[in-house]
Amino acid sequence: MVKPVFIKAQAASLIASVIDFLSTVLLVEVLGWPKVVSGATGTIIGGITNFMLGRHWVFNAPNKRKMHHQAIKYLLVWMGNFVLNTGGLALMVNVFNANYIFSKVLVSLTVGFTYNYLLQKRFVFKH
Repeated sequence: MVKPVFIKAQAASLIASVIDFLSTVLLVEVLGWPKVVSGATGTIIGGITNFMLGRHWVFNAPNKRKMHHQAIKYLLVWMGNFVLNTGGLALMVNVFNANYIFSKVLVSLTVGFTYNYLLQKRFVFKH
């Protein structure tokens, strides 16, 4: 049976991803930014959203005294997430000439279901 925390983590990831993707598309299509730079910026905005949702809603870990430690741990995990997402996007767009939106979705889902969930649950917001 799928645990409620996993479902909430995936919902938070989806919300953060929507914000990430909307930011990326807005930066590319409206402001004319380069695709990889826009994708990296979207990843930063989505990461902040995901941390706040994870801390307060998914893992119910809002202890103010622990926020500093959680933020440091999240930043360490997120830096790996950033490298995986931005590197994957750059590879898909620049090497395989794939559509940037498709590439961002594919890479984000792969990283989110594996790397992000496991490390947030077992390291960042561990009780």
